[in-house]
Amino acid sequence: MAIEEHRRITDLDTLKALAHPLRLKLYRALFHAGAATASQLADQVDEAVSLVSYHLRKLAAHGVISEAEPRSADGRERWWEVDRSGYSVRDQDFRDAPERAAAFASFTRVAFHEHNELYERFLDEQSTWEQEWRTAAFNSQYLPRLTAEELRRLQGELGELLKRWDAYSTAAAQAGDTEGRENIVLHLYGFPTRP
Repeated sequence: MAIEEHRRITDLDTLKALAHPLRLKLYRALFHAGAATASQLADQVDEAVSLVSYHLRKLAAHGVISEAEPRSADGRERWWEVDRSGYSVRDQDFRDAPERAAAFASFTRVAFHEHNELYERFLDEQSTWEQEWRTAAFNSQYLPRLTAEELRRLQGELGELLKRWDAYSTAAAQAGDTEGRENIVLHLYGFPTRP
């Protein structure tokens, strides 16, 4: 089973809509849940339902999420779902104007802080996870010396590897193999640095 390609965000308004800490948290929570109501998500992010509803509508206005089929008997609750398997934001799509470059930098910083918060939460809660999960979790840093082209190729290879693992886990879950599965967060960064 081939997984769907990420939606590539190239317009400034959508990028600005995503560059909000609460919206990124809501997107991630909704991605993991599959579908949820504002009330359910508000409990997860510890915010007021009205505020969560507002931010969900903003994400929906930019096509990042959409309204889902109702899952409750009375049909009064509004359900939301993620439209795609994910999204990607690339520097080269926002270099053409200073405002666009600044918006990309802002989004990247917000996303990076959200990534750090997730990892810090894991570190705080690490002792509550079973030993097998604490052993399987990792934090690695590699410092290869590469050319820009080699770094680009490495990113492509890692992307393909992760797509295969995502397809495998999706197929397994659809086949009913859900025992012992958890949502996994994997952040990869590759960037040049000088001493």
